Amino acid sequence: MTERIFDLTFPLVVPFWALMILLPGWSWTRRIVGSPLVVVPPLAGYLVLAVAEFDRLWPVVSRPSLAGLSEFLGTPAGAATLWAHVIAFDLFVGRWMFLDGRDRGMHPLVTGPVLALTVLLSPVGLLVHLALRRVAGRPPAGVPAGGAVGYSGTRR
Repeated sequence: MTERIFDLTFPLVVPFWALMILLPGWSWTRRIVGSPLVVVPPLAGYLVLAVAEFDRLWPVVSRPSLAGLSEFLGTPAGAATLWAHVIAFDLFVGRWMFLDGRDRGMHPLVTGPVLALTVLLSPVGLLVHLALRRVAGRPPAGVPAGGAVGYSGTRR
């Protein structure tokens, strides 16, 4: 079961990444990727693995230590669990970057390569996006240049 979930995790998210990178202007891309539910398939794999390995996972997350994490990740179940976690959260971050870039009017030739980088090295892709969003796009509608927006959409 562990190897099967590992093998399925990445292919389950490839269509969403492909839409954001290859078809950013297609009306269905924003509709599909606009839903946070796109991360459910890899999260479901994570949940199955986390439940199956809960007795070994709980000590690692509740009392983290490098030795404990290394031991857990050194097992197939630990590596597959982390992989599902990473794939889900990378997609969630990539989805936010895509939507943020579209809202800011960033050109797909800017966001596409950054999203491709994010597929491979998510933290680096996120840092690049955060740096580029100020210079390669405009503030979202209703937000003054340099203005911070809270969750309610109001300026802080």
